[in-house]
Amino acid sequence: MVGGCHTYDEISPGAARYPGDVLYRLLADAVAATHFAFVGYVVVGGFVSWRLPRTIWLHVLAVCWGSASIVVGLDCPLTHLENWAHDRAGEAPLPSSGFIDHYITGVLYPEHALGLARALAAALVVISWIGWARLRRRDRVCGAQLDVPS
Repeated sequence: MVGGCHTYDEISPGAARYPGDVLYRLLADAVAATHFAFVGYVVVGGFVSWRLPRTIWLHVLAVCWGSASIVVGLDCPLTHLENWAHDRAGEAPLPSSGFIDHYITGVLYPEHALGLARALAAALVVISWIGWARLRRRDRVCGAQLDVPS
């Protein structure tokens, strides 16, 4: 209280102090949404390639990046961008464990099931790639049969 009046922080703790803070919060939310979309694409993007075959190479790259971030511990640029936006908005950054541990583990599946969740995600990727290969082979065989002269 200052001079008998409440300060802004007392009235709205955690609220944005400046208009720019709101923009950085929106940026952090947009980056988090993009991160969720990327993780979802890593898991099920191979099935998208059944319909859009040329996207398989984008999916292979996404899976390689996602796998490397888990196995090797590569830092994700989306996590860095989200942390930067949180910092600029005056908010706490993601914990050092990262995006998946903060938003997904313990929320979508229990922490003790992390290995199972990773195995299921890997299985979905492998199944989607096998399906993609079978569809491409079928398309080549059917295309070759159409080219046979009568």
